[in-house]
Amino acid sequence: MTDIQKYRESEPEKARTADLLRLLPSGRSSVLDIGARDGHFSRLLTEYFELVTGLDLEKPRFEYPQVTTVAGDVTKLQFPDSSFDCVFCAEVLEHIPDVERACREIARVARHEIVIGVPYRQDTRVGRTTCQECGRRNPPWAHVNTFDEPRLIELFPQLELKAKSFVGSVKSATNPVSTLLMDLAGNPWGTYEQEEPCIHCGAKLVAPVHRRSILARICSGLAIRMNVAQSLVTPAHGNWIHVVFSKAGNR
Repeated sequence: MTDIQKYRESEPEKARTADLLRLLPSGRSSVLDIGARDGHFSRLLTEYFELVTGLDLEKPRFEYPQVTTVAGDVTKLQFPDSSFDCVFCAEVLEHIPDVERACREIARVARHEIVIGVPYRQDTRVGRTTCQECGRRNPPWAHVNTFDEPRLIELFPQLELKAKSFVGSVKSATNPVSTLLMDLAGNPWGTYEQEEPCIHCGAKLVAPVHRRSILARICSGLAIRMNVAQSLVTPAHGNWIHVVFSKAGNR
């Protein structure tokens, strides 16, 4: 079983998938799956839509009945206005530097509904990495954007919020002092298992392998203890937020 298959089989991922499917509109025939990747959602979407288009930066290699795969960039989609009854976009917007442009394009090609799934109020200082090639710091999983309800509404100003839900629970927390200490230590416990490369130089992110100095170990030890103490008084919140937007004039 591959890493992505293990991820798909995890209980948190099963819950996230089930909630996204629950929010899908009924009575629609076409959908654009943005960030189709391995085809996980494209295949599932065929149970709800007659026509599914799976889009990624490189043309997806999977083949399923009812699914057309295309290469494309969410910030400059090649489709005419209102091309799809529904646009489905999960685990994508957190990775897009020009997220405002991406959301304008999503709204442009949607005829009726837009289903969005993103991390909720993620603190991207937690789990960040240090690139061993360029020495610069990276947010976990290359998440360059963070979201809450007001931010999502701001990104789709002309649309009506029809539904929202939260999945999972998280209470990890940090602060500027802990973040500085972890940076000084080289971020030894970041998300180095991620597939996403360094957002600055494109190199593969790997955990530090050299023996860490006493100072680095002291800094990281203090940082982790501060974060544990802070998490004890930090209220939990949803790990993911899922929303459905609708074009008010196109019911």
